Order: sequence, then structure tokens, then C-alpha cells
Amino acid sequence: MMRFLLAATIALGVPATSFAAGGDDDFPPKPKCERGFVYDKKTKSCVSTNGHSLDTDGLYQEVRALSYDGRYKDAQELLAQMPADDDRTLTYLGFTNRKLGNSEAAMTYYARALTVNPANILARSYMGQGYVEEGNISAALEQLRAIRTYDGEGSWAEASLRTSIASGRTFNY
Repeated sequence: MMRFLLAATIALGVPATSFAAGGDDDFPPKPKCERGFVYDKKTKSCVSTNGHSLDTDGLYQEVRALSYDGRYKDAQELLAQMPADDDRTLTYLGFTNRKLGNSEAAMTYYARALTVNPANILARSYMGQGYVEEGNISAALEQLRAIRTYDGEGSWAEASLRTSIASGRTFNY
């Protein structure tokens, strides 16, 4: 019971804007596109994943939205169009693989993201949550300490990993 209260207190203490894990959310919410389509802010419509004019940042926003909606395979289709050595691409390849049950591949992608950018606190948080799922709390705590080292204290990445360690439950976003 104490763990639940601790986790709830931690979760409630995080500002709502922190849960965006990167910000730039659309208000009002953008429409959800069907499989094979992504939302284009310029045209304010759903466009083909193959015939879009989105830049890397636009693709990244769509990958985030699809991932957070649980559409991991769709997100991976867009990730294949992004720079392979970008730490954001590698982070979300890790996230989507972990959510699809490919833990080993996920950890490889997270490690690659951290090689490119050791200060990527989102990759560290997701990697730590993967460790929580595996029951490797000491490795998760290492990632939590690293997040704090890279000025991530108080961020969504830090709070979500801290909550995961305390509760044993991970986040789907």
C-alpha cells in the first residue's frame, strides 16, 4: 500500500505539461489518421506515409503520436524513413520494440541512442523501464541516477522511471 501511495504522490506531483515527453502537442487534438497515413500540420489533413512532405521533426512527432496510441508497427514504418543514426529514431525503435515484446532489440536500440547522445534522458527512462520489466532494479536505478546527472531531475523522464521503480509498473507513452 505504501508503494502505491508513493507512486501516486510522485505521479501527481509532476506538472501536466511534463507528460508530453517532448512537448509540442497539438491543441485542439489533431485527428487520428488511418493505417498508412500520417497527419500533416501544413495541410491539416491525413496524408500517405509514402507520399508525405514531412520533415524529420514532423515525422518524429507522428512517431510519438502513433507510439502513444499503441500503434507500434505503424510507428516503425515511419521510423524506417528517418535518419538511422538519430538518437530520437533509435529511442523510439527501442520503445516500439519493447512494447511489441522484443526486449533484447529494444535494449540494443536504447544503448545505440545513448552512444549517439549520452544525455538522452528519454532513452534512459525507457531503458530503465525495460529493466524494471525484467526485474533488474539495480540497472534501472543506474539509469535514474544518470538522468539526474544530465539535469533531468523533475522531468517526465525522471518521474516516470522513479514511479516505475517504486510501483513495478511501466508507462505506455
